[in-house]
Amino acid sequence: MWPATWHDGSVDDHALVSALRAGDRRAFDVLVERETRAVYRACLRVLGQPHDAEDVTQESFVAAYRAMATYRGEGSLRAWLLRIATRQAFRRLAQRRPTADLDAIPEPRLADATGEPTRVLLASEGQRAIRDAVAALAEPYREVVALRFFGDLSLMEVAEATDRPLNTVKTHLRRGLERLRPVLAEGGDQ
Repeated sequence: MWPATWHDGSVDDHALVSALRAGDRRAFDVLVERETRAVYRACLRVLGQPHDAEDVTQESFVAAYRAMATYRGEGSLRAWLLRIATRQAFRRLAQRRPTADLDAIPEPRLADATGEPTRVLLASEGQRAIRDAVAALAEPYREVVALRFFGDLSLMEVAEATDRPLNTVKTHLRRGLERLRPVLAEGGDQ
């Protein structure tokens, strides 16, 4: 079922999906190993808290495994996974109660003796404001902005992941960014 080189990570998306649909457990391991970093990074950018990002990353892979039959293969498997992950992350963000604790600042930043604590805290608050502003965007703008900036997808990959024409994605991105500008400018004046 697998090509001879399945173990070196060079399996294409279609072969991997076929193996997953056939119930090959190793295929799921390969998928998780190959895509965890990208999924976690997108979740962390949306949520801002490592422990939440880890949980949502795991939940996203479970959701993707259960929804594998819906993957049409028209875009990259990574883009499809990132779409699932960002949706899961925004759901988690919507359920989260506002907190003002030091856990919101990743430990490496706290341990950085070269940075001023005030600057670190302000940067963290700025990131939170961006995440909250993106989360408050209406669909389809939130999804396009999140996939582009939190998921690091190209415009073409966003178009493939969302099954929208490229020009529509560009329009949604532009309109989403236009809606973010005034919200983020208000936060910068305080």
